[in-house]
Amino acid sequence: MKRSVALAAALLAGLTSIGSVPGAAFADGGGPGYNHDDRKGGDYHHGDEGAVFVQTNKAEGNTIKVYDRDKGGHLTKAGEYETGGLGGFTIGAPVDALASQGSLTYHRGMLFAVNAGSNTLTVFGVDGTKLHKLQVIWSGGLLPVSVTARGDLVYVLNAGGEGSVQGFELHKGRLSRIDDSNRSLGLHNGNPPAFGTAPAQIEIDPDSEFVLVSTKAANVMFSYEIGRDGGLARNPVISDAGDAPFGFTFDTDDTLLVTESNTNAVSRFELEDDGALDQIGPSVPNGQQATCWIQQVGDFFYVANAGSSTISSYRLNDHGKLELVKAVAVDTGGGAIDMTTSDGFLYVQNAAAGNVQGYEVNKDGSLTLVTTVEGLPKFENGIGMEGIAAS
Repeated sequence: MKRSVALAAALLAGLTSIGSVPGAAFADGGGPGYNHDDRKGGDYHHGDEGAVFVQTNKAEGNTIKVYDRDKGGHLTKAGEYETGGLGGFTIGAPVDALASQGSLTYHRGMLFAVNAGSNTLTVFGVDGTKLHKLQVIWSGGLLPVSVTARGDLVYVLNAGGEGSVQGFELHKGRLSRIDDSNRSLGLHNGNPPAFGTAPAQIEIDPDSEFVLVSTKAANVMFSYEIGRDGGLARNPVISDAGDAPFGFTFDTDDTLLVTESNTNAVSRFELEDDGALDQIGPSVPNGQQATCWIQQVGDFFYVANAGSSTISSYRLNDHGKLELVKAVAVDTGGGAIDMTTSDGFLYVQNAAAGNVQGYEVNKDGSLTLVTTVEGLPKFENGIGMEGIAAS
């Protein structure tokens, strides 16, 4: 797939490096639980217990609600923890206040939460269902909406104003800003930005060679090469990525699936050695509304369609061709947004209903509802919960 040269030139013209500004950093509580391993994609054995974390994104004070997960996937309340920051919103969001995927990320016994309303990132140590706040640090920009971690590298996507990426090094449960890792996206938005023009997700590729960012209205994805010290290339590779690319996930080390929120479809791309994205086959629509979030569980990929409050399922056939399995794998009935997985279960945030539903993923990819937890902040007056992760 050829890159949009004209658009790339226009965006690159606005790219500038934002200098690092010292931000507040403090710690309280105990150390992180280093006994947890990364989990990618999930499986079907349903053998382990774990925890599910939900970010409330409350404007008056962001918190994380923790739920214990038993072997059958059922969730029970286990506590609520203040992040030390404020929730935030984008303008005109229909049901997802942050208009993003990955605003809450679990990695190696730690939990990273964005505080969009106060431009900070909180780091928690995770000990089972208990959280210990280790640090609150400036996000390097305005309105942080997505965070990614791999190894000892952490990058935050800031959606406000020009939009920016900020890199951090993780060492003994604390973050320190990486020199020459703050990059402007040149999006020329306000703060807060409009829902449709805010960038949506940041992710480190599985080989830790690039940081990728999806942009929605610009219809492109940025790929920043990562230097040895975690610094980012000054000029990214900019690739066409469908109609309003929103959420994405890697299915192999160098291929990824991207949701197209305007056409309600999913596309597959190859990440080339130089960071460019080349589309593999045609986009596959599902006939739903507002296809934005994507989560892999085993051999299946599930997308949340906020406008129709449904989950669609996809898979790759034996020839690597992307196929729609079920246009409506399940109707959540509550404004489905972000999702997470743990040991073969799929957990879905329903922002309009103010709940989280948990589904068992069956061998054929069908979904069976096993748990629902209520009492979470409903989306009202432009703000609501967003962000979910699991250990």
